[in-house]
Amino acid sequence: MSYLLRTKSGWLAFSGDVMLEGAKLHTWFDSEWDYGFAAGVWALANSAGQVAGYDPEWLLPSHGPAIRRPAKQLGEFQDKLRRFEKLLIRGYPVSTFSGAAQDRLSRPTRVPHVWQVSPHVYKFRGPDYYPNFYLIIADSGRGLAIDCGLIKPEVLDQAIVGMREHLGLKSIDAMIPTHMHGDHFLQGPHLREKWGTELWALDRMADVCEHPEWFDYAAPIQSYGKGIDGVRFNRLFKDGEKLDWEGFDLTIDWMPGQTEFALCVQGVIDGKRIAFTGDNLFGDSSDPAQTGHEAMVAHNSAIFEEGYIVGSEYLSRIKPDLLLGGHSYVMPEPAAFIERYRCWSYDMRDAFRDLIREEDYRYGFDPFWVRAQPYRSTVRAGESIELTLHVRNFLKKEQTQRIEIHAPPGLIVEPATLELRLAAESLKQARFRVRAAPDARPGVQLIAFDITRDGHRCGELFDAIVEVQKSAP
Repeated sequence: MSYLLRTKSGWLAFSGDVMLEGAKLHTWFDSEWDYGFAAGVWALANSAGQVAGYDPEWLLPSHGPAIRRPAKQLGEFQDKLRRFEKLLIRGYPVSTFSGAAQDRLSRPTRVPHVWQVSPHVYKFRGPDYYPNFYLIIADSGRGLAIDCGLIKPEVLDQAIVGMREHLGLKSIDAMIPTHMHGDHFLQGPHLREKWGTELWALDRMADVCEHPEWFDYAAPIQSYGKGIDGVRFNRLFKDGEKLDWEGFDLTIDWMPGQTEFALCVQGVIDGKRIAFTGDNLFGDSSDPAQTGHEAMVAHNSAIFEEGYIVGSEYLSRIKPDLLLGGHSYVMPEPAAFIERYRCWSYDMRDAFRDLIREEDYRYGFDPFWVRAQPYRSTVRAGESIELTLHVRNFLKKEQTQRIEIHAPPGLIVEPATLELRLAAESLKQARFRVRAAPDARPGVQLIAFDITRDGHRCGELFDAIVEVQKSAP
């Protein structure tokens, strides 16, 4: 909301966070209204255009200095947002030609919905059908699944029975999810319970999949409404660990991008170096106009220097012959596609640097540089819980952060203020307790973290959720 006041000298625009001095954005994560599209960007540009129409004498933003005669900056800001939007929107036709471009390589088998990618690799495929499931079937009949989600259990079971009858499948040893999003391992518990399948993952994925309530990340498994609150793994791999499975030499590598909690299973299968890449990049690898990036969402924990840039450089190094992405995407001969994806990752990072006002763009991009763990917790009236605050310094110099913890009536925080000194480019943890008064009102409450960084007050940027329950009888 902007408020315009007409004076003798011209219009005054009390503009909130529409635009700051230097044609800059205050924070990106507040404008991330959808999942990999640009509703917040369009709203910002349209708002800036509306304010510019008044040709105000002064723009008075909520943060930073007042701007005299802001018309030029408002125009520059809209131009930045138009360039930014072209980089941000997913780099493939997600809702138009995606079904046709999803896979031009696999061929049908005798099993409905199950298609063959190569002599030992299979997947699900169908019109307007985007499940997450690849299966390597060894000559012995043992199977190894990569991802398993967005498939109805009865369809999955019918397919497994069909593969046992027609494709030589005897068992599925394990399922490895490519990343933390619930739609990639939603049927993992079903595979384990009904078919004796173990669940394997990268070690850094364990907490976010087993205890998604500890975090405020997008697309946790419980959000899919199937009654699964978390998944425990049978085996955890370290980055770069080798897996010798049924004569296939595979490697489990950390490959961030869409999220930091992700892996790549890669190795030579049927004479080709295949990389199972999850949701990092999709599209038609032969189309020179596509950069392939999937949803760029800061709430996935997706800092570029620890995400898309790392993942794209990794793919450039291993030089796969075939990418098997999430949601049934098969991408052959991907070298040029990967290079476009790699260039996009740097261009997108630089666009954020140009758009965000902060000394380091990550303070306006990352919604987790101060975060509580667990993010969601419960406490009974008259009792207390302990939370850990994770605080990050992105700068190449020492930093101080003062964090006041603001709680609603009925909740008492001890200590109420944390004074932290952080070394350059470091992460620090501090603990605090939240106590619910005996007469605290039951219900969901919000705790806010009021941050002052190096003497500059940033305000209540982040929070944690505490549910107060009635005292035990």
